[in-house]
Amino acid sequence: MTYVIIGNGVASIGAIEGIRRYDAKGKIVVLAQEDTPAYGRPLISYFLAGKIGPERLPLRGDDYYVKNGVELKLGTTATAVDTAKKTVTTDKGDSIKYDRLLICTGGVPFVPPITGVKGPDIYSFTTLAHAKTLIELSSKIKRAVVIGGGLIGLKAAESLHDRGVSVTIVELAPRILSGGFDEKAGKLAGNRLKKVGIDVNCGVTAKEIQRGKDEHVKGVLLTDGRFLECDVVVVAIGVVPNSALAKEAGIKVERGIFVDEKLATSAKDVYAAGDVAQAIDMLSGEHRVVPIWPNAYNQGFASGRNMAGAKQPYQGGLPMNSISFYGLPTISVGTVNPPEGDKNFEIHAQLDEEKETYRKLVFRDGRLVGYVLVGDIDKGGMYTAFIKFAMPLAGEDKDKLINAGPEVFLWPPELFNETWNPEPAADAR
Repeated sequence: MTYVIIGNGVASIGAIEGIRRYDAKGKIVVLAQEDTPAYGRPLISYFLAGKIGPERLPLRGDDYYVKNGVELKLGTTATAVDTAKKTVTTDKGDSIKYDRLLICTGGVPFVPPITGVKGPDIYSFTTLAHAKTLIELSSKIKRAVVIGGGLIGLKAAESLHDRGVSVTIVELAPRILSGGFDEKAGKLAGNRLKKVGIDVNCGVTAKEIQRGKDEHVKGVLLTDGRFLECDVVVVAIGVVPNSALAKEAGIKVERGIFVDEKLATSAKDVYAAGDVAQAIDMLSGEHRVVPIWPNAYNQGFASGRNMAGAKQPYQGGLPMNSISFYGLPTISVGTVNPPEGDKNFEIHAQLDEEKETYRKLVFRDGRLVGYVLVGDIDKGGMYTAFIKFAMPLAGEDKDKLINAGPEVFLWPPELFNETWNPEPAADAR
């Protein structure tokens, strides 16, 4: 049995470990577009900030690929997939046969059609190569504008600020962290960034990137008429699934590569996982692209074991984000911004602006379906367990969770029974 994996991120690591759980001898070939073994992408902001060295970046040890019998082809891009012949063509001119194929090509930065966005001094921040480029630049530049106030944009801004660069963030939404957090959490994070000297501008974005006669960036003209002088622009609005390879191969692609409960695509013996996959969502029951680190590994592991014959369904992804801004920890899991006016949801929130703490719990049908914690996140793991296991809560138990926090005593006795199969919270949209 030959397994070919296109991509070498955390989903690939999960797949290798899933395969080896059920098949110790099959051949595994990994095609890595980058020239380095798999590394922790969330760590590149700490690397850019100078808080960690390159030795901290690898996801596994130096002998990982050899120990697991993996043929790792670095600096190799898959250029075509032939699902009829079961071959992958690479930019090296090779044609590699597979019995099972996994596509985990991740996402690519989204670059909006802003006037002047094409040309020198425009950067992204999603790979180690991007971080190395910005490190080299940081000693030569004074000012940077970061377009995008999501997780990627904020960590890029923080990292450049820590290297002495004056940074301004512009975000089209009315608040930063609009995707995974709510207004109050975004305000607390924004205030912390402003305190350390990072300028945060919401409800506005770049209208034009202006350049001098030498084509280098002079600054950014905003939609409200202001002009921000800068030396470089970091476009960090987000990523979109890198699904072109699958689409060209005739594999079903919607927002991402569409996969079933086994992570299998529409093509026989072809699977997909990670930021490129449109997989089942644990709470809504719908197929969604959820480009976050834990989901990528879990999908990789699930696809790997299924490629090796396990036939075990993937339980579904759960949106979650955990990040710290200059000592202010935050975590967001599940449905945290339910549709406004939907009476099926029940929200309980506590905010202490002076202590910079915030807790928000979202319930539906007697179950916890989402939460946000800022400042004090110690019990985040237990809250997550209530969501994952769809634990029913009512009366006194629900009041205890709201007022005192999560405790194992609130878990139903059946949870400790290995055969317990809780009713999924399929309506928790």
